[in-house]
Parts: sequence; C-alpha cells; structure tokens
Amino acid sequence: MTEESRHNDESQDIGYEKSDVNLKKVLLYGILGIVFLIIVIIFVVDQFTAVKEEIVYEQVLRPESAPLRELRAREVEELGSYKLLNSTDSVYRIPIERAKQLMADEAYRKKTAETGKQ
Repeated sequence: MTEESRHNDESQDIGYEKSDVNLKKVLLYGILGIVFLIIVIIFVVDQFTAVKEEIVYEQVLRPESAPLRELRAREVEELGSYKLLNSTDSVYRIPIERAKQLMADEAYRKKTAETGKQ
C-alpha cells in the first residue's frame, strides 16, 4: 500500500461526524416534544382537578347531617311563617318576603310623599 492510500483509509476511520446535523429536524423534534409535554401536563392537571373536586364533593358537600336538616327546617319555618311573638306589645313574626315587600312599600310611600312636598 502506498502512503496516500494508507492516509485515506486512516482519515475515513477518524471517529467523528463529518457532516453537519440537520438543524430543521432537530428543531422540529424539539418543538414537537415540547408541545407533547405541554399537552400531557395540561391533561394531568385537568385529571387531578377533576378527581380532587369529586373527592371534595363526596366527602364534604354531599353528606347532609341530621342536625343540619333540622336547622334548615327550623330556618324555613321561622323565615316563612306567621306567629304571634308578644300579645301585649302586638309583636308578630311574618315571612321574610312579606317583610321585604312591606319595607319597600313604606320606603316608596315616604319617597313619593317627600317628592310631592317639594
């Protein structure tokens, strides 16, 4: 073998890449990897939130205890019924909606009376 052919054979087995990396492919795979990672993260966070909300609902919001039912029944009765509270002073309990209506009517009458005087 001549020295030139030996030199050519040795230069072929140097052990490094002789051509450039395809930058477009590297960027494309990198961007696709990042997009895939973002989609996976969004999916995992959404699943975590859904499971967490379901657990909170099942353990905290759904159960209704007997004292709570009794309290709500008492509230409905007290806020929605008529009752004589004190007969000597003529104090009555009226439903809350009716009390709101009476207060609004009274305020309206006062306002119209004030406007009529001016």
